[in-house]
Amino acid sequence: MRTLREAQIGETVTVKKLHGEGAVKRRIMDMGITRHTEIYVRKVAPLGDPVEITVRGYELSIRKADAEMIEIEEEA
Repeated sequence: MRTLREAQIGETVTVKKLHGEGAVKRRIMDMGITRHTEIYVRKVAPLGDPVEITVRGYELSIRKADAEMIEIEEEA
């Protein structure tokens, strides 16, 4: 299982599955991160937290803990 946390800068990936439960999962979905959504990894802070991504045409920063809950598959 590969997570968004492991994606490299400049990589475009697709969301395969969301892990987590309740409010945490709902918050991730409210940000527009759902299954089959493409995510472009723009930047990663020096210590790895937060991760700046582009989702559905807008820029978003997410915490490392949240990025670990997003299972991804690489673009072919």
